[in-house]
Amino acid sequence: MNMWILEADTPGADTLKDAIRFKDKVWNWFTDADMWADVLFAGLRILVIFLLTRVIIKIVSNIIDRSLERKTGGRLLSNTRRFTTVGELMKNVVTVICNFVMIMLVLSEFHFDLAPLLAGAGVLGLAVGFGAQSLVKDVITGFFIILEDQFAVGDVIQTGTYKGTVELIGLRTTRLLSTTGEVFIIPNGLITNVTNYSLSNALAVVDVPVKMERSLEATLGLIGEALKGIEERNSNVLAYPNVLGIQSMSTSEYVIRIAASCLPNAKEVAERQIQNDIKQALEKLSSLEQTQAAQAEEEARLKAEEEAKAEIELAKAENEQEVSDTPDTGSRRQIAATQEGKKGEG
Repeated sequence: MNMWILEADTPGADTLKDAIRFKDKVWNWFTDADMWADVLFAGLRILVIFLLTRVIIKIVSNIIDRSLERKTGGRLLSNTRRFTTVGELMKNVVTVICNFVMIMLVLSEFHFDLAPLLAGAGVLGLAVGFGAQSLVKDVITGFFIILEDQFAVGDVIQTGTYKGTVELIGLRTTRLLSTTGEVFIIPNGLITNVTNYSLSNALAVVDVPVKMERSLEATLGLIGEALKGIEERNSNVLAYPNVLGIQSMSTSEYVIRIAASCLPNAKEVAERQIQNDIKQALEKLSSLEQTQAAQAEEEARLKAEEEAKAEIELAKAENEQEVSDTPDTGSRRQIAATQEGKKGEG
């Protein structure tokens, strides 16, 4: 009967024939042992490729971490933060390359022609490179900033008019945090000159103006005494400051220069400590001088009062002596009358 249906020239006979053929094709596809064997082996190969990619990425990451740990005390990079930055960049590059190779191998298992794909990717990359020259410049500059170890996260740097602490180093931009709270995001292509304040010890320099009336020897002694133990009071100062002597001089004052070695990026803190110590010593000296002047003034006043009192007492004593030595008026008159009576009798 089926043959009769297929051989019958009816309007739905062709549709029925197509349905039967599609059914047979589907059945043949599901029952094709060779095809399923190829799919099985292709799936196994894809699984193996994926696992090998993960293992290679893990092994290379461990190798990078161990290599950087061994070089921690070396001369190439002495800052742990820089190791972290470089290590993360290298691991990201390895991950991208391994994943790209894995995708290409998986596509090849599905019988994709990779030659046109790679050629198209190359042309697309070239077009993007021409169209985004600034982006490429930023990425290349960022790569060399990290590779050449110009600065790292946590360093205090200045580039152009921007100064601050490095918060992030990317392949395209660098982020700085200033001391007043501003955040600067700078494209790496614009970073041409960099001043890094965190690589070596800093030198704190303080100029102290002194009045010309003050003795140089006494001033140097005062400064030296004021700065004793500054290393213990402030850990940023590495050694006892060096009092260099007179830096400049005018008719009214002379300037004493002081220099001290301090930790990186601690120049301002050390300078403030030196100035505070010298200011406290000058205040103590000024207070002592005022106290001595007040004491001297009080002693002079007391001495003057004593001298005045002594002069008054001396004058009083002299007056009393004169009075005791001179007869009074009544006695003088009696003596004069007696003398006149004697003259009349005679």
